[in-house]
Amino acid sequence: MKITDIKCYLVEEKDRAPKFNWRNGIPGGFSDGTPDGLTPRVAYVRVDTEAGIVGALRQNRGDAVASVVQRRLKSLIGQDILMTEKLWSLVWEIDRIEEFQINQFGILDIIAWDIKSKAAGLPLYQLLGGYDTRVPAYASTATWGSYDEYERHIKTCMELGFTAFKLHAWGDPKEDAELCRRLRKWAGDDAVLTYDGSGAWGFEDSLKFGRILESLDFYWYEEPMREFDLYSYKKLCDALDIAVLAAETSDGSHWNAATWIQMGALDMVRASSFLKGGITGAIKIAHLAESHGMKAQVHGVGQAEAQLAAAIPNNDYYEQIVYSKEQIEGLATQADVPIVDGFVQVSQAPGLGPEPDWGWLEKNAVAVV
Repeated sequence: MKITDIKCYLVEEKDRAPKFNWRNGIPGGFSDGTPDGLTPRVAYVRVDTEAGIVGALRQNRGDAVASVVQRRLKSLIGQDILMTEKLWSLVWEIDRIEEFQINQFGILDIIAWDIKSKAAGLPLYQLLGGYDTRVPAYASTATWGSYDEYERHIKTCMELGFTAFKLHAWGDPKEDAELCRRLRKWAGDDAVLTYDGSGAWGFEDSLKFGRILESLDFYWYEEPMREFDLYSYKKLCDALDIAVLAAETSDGSHWNAATWIQMGALDMVRASSFLKGGITGAIKIAHLAESHGMKAQVHGVGQAEAQLAAAIPNNDYYEQIVYSKEQIEGLATQADVPIVDGFVQVSQAPGLGPEPDWGWLEKNAVAVV
């Protein structure tokens, strides 16, 4: 099934994505960081095929995406969209010179799997092998301003059936330790708790904090240091009993993940469609980890990640970001991936969600590449 065209629609996003905080110093929310007073542009990438099946993907940082489509991805018109391994390899070759932003490398691959799923008439998780659609979700917190805010939001999540939680805290070891102690008290002894350091610390603070998490029976300890110093990560894994989860933001897909595993620099590895080279890259990482007796925890929100979570046998959870009382209380009815009684509702429909309104985009796009 040949690709007949690849387009990119640039649209000004009048209704800005919700903003919230991560740890101190890191911009939060789902926005692309466009300053107040300027209107962010998002990109809708469309791939047409000779069979008439269309695939699409929405991306932030629209101008950068449009440039990649125009200068690089259009060279792949004429390729067979169903040959996802070959397409992935061709994009990997382009990446050697282009050095795609990590969240742009998998654009064409995600769209290819959207089309492949539609062509097969099957949900994506089944095409990927299929493991279990009953996937529990963990509440992955925004960074709120006080202990009281955390307590209120955590308890709202518990009322809606969540039994697993991940803290994005402030980045201060002393304050974060107290927050972890309080979380264990609020959630109870049976709750599964994890902590995400978002690359805040050096080795010494990471080691001390890891021992605190061990005393509180946390399940995993995620990205306490930036993901360049593999030797420090190896020392951390050797010194701690808690599972260290890493390789979330490192480039190089499964080749990079293999290096982390060979170094003994992690105990669990991250897999995602948007930071690991699309669906193909994520599945390569999951199988690599499985062959080493290791979990590949799916990272991030959205339809692609829900489908991956239902396909991968060595994944534990679906990650659901929570940032406000209203948003949490609306999770059961949210359009993309509902969360009901603490479990993600994995779509049984082919493809990765409804197609954009192409007629509206033709009329309202500020540019079409």
